[in-house]
Amino acid sequence: MDQMREREQRLATQASAALKAIARRPDIKGYIEHNPSSYALLQRAAARYVTGEERSQALEVANQLIDYGYAISLEYIGENTLSVAACQQAQQELIGLILEMGQQRVRGRVSFDLSHIGLLVDRELALRHLLELGELSQRYTIELFISMEESAKTESILEIYRQAVAIYPLIGITLQAQLNRTSSDALDMLAKDTRVRIVKGAYEEPDTIALSRSAELDQRYEELFELAVQRGCHISIATHDEALITRLLQYDSKEAASVELELLYGIRPELCVKLREQGYPVRIYLTYGQEWYLYLCHRIAEYPPNLFQALVDIVGGEREAPVLQYHVT
Repeated sequence: MDQMREREQRLATQASAALKAIARRPDIKGYIEHNPSSYALLQRAAARYVTGEERSQALEVANQLIDYGYAISLEYIGENTLSVAACQQAQQELIGLILEMGQQRVRGRVSFDLSHIGLLVDRELALRHLLELGELSQRYTIELFISMEESAKTESILEIYRQAVAIYPLIGITLQAQLNRTSSDALDMLAKDTRVRIVKGAYEEPDTIALSRSAELDQRYEELFELAVQRGCHISIATHDEALITRLLQYDSKEAASVELELLYGIRPELCVKLREQGYPVRIYLTYGQEWYLYLCHRIAEYPPNLFQALVDIVGGEREAPVLQYHVT
């Protein structure tokens, strides 16, 4: 029995790595995007995790979740943009999102990757775009949150964040517990009222610079959380690991400016309901846009059994809208 469990774990790890590799294959992505049949089928699977391709769809789901008592975070999906024109298009969409949220008085957070708005084209372009978003979001008191990307980008992301947050304090940063450097980064960066999202980390990284999924990784996550509490930060616990969440919620967190749970739309909605019913503040992370392929692959890779759910969603008939699973009865 132990050998069977070890084999299943090994296969799950291999499947996760394979799915992450597939996600980064431009030839596979291109084939799917230009093949109407495969695109439509995979779009059915993506609908569990992505609110839609249009901003209006994301805002509709966001407003429904707010009515259910959740906080929300919105992301226009995209990363690794390689042309100035594409970066400017992404920037205009984020500006439109902030304006619409502000005008509709939708209280929430806007999240994005810096590589979507210029990091890989020109670091100064990314900074200019971030400062523009910071000025606009401050007008409407909307938080901006910078997502974390592959380790090769970490130093640039943190440098741009430091420059921008010194001007616009409503900008938050994501820290990946899996990276060995993160403990040092946290010691340097976390101060009173810093807005920080702590994640385990979704990217395949060499074991020389990062931890794999393990008890050691969970321990590091707890240490980062404890440091953020002691420093008086606004903290988003961004994990679906219920055992880890349970341990973190047992901490004395009164020194923190605030603590919330942040979970991805479509992942563990029953856990979101449970936490909300227990009185904890829960934020749902919503995505929208046409670049959903990579996002879908990552959601499946994080938990390979989600592949079975994807198959059910592809071949199944009509199903209940995912947002309805978040209703607290």
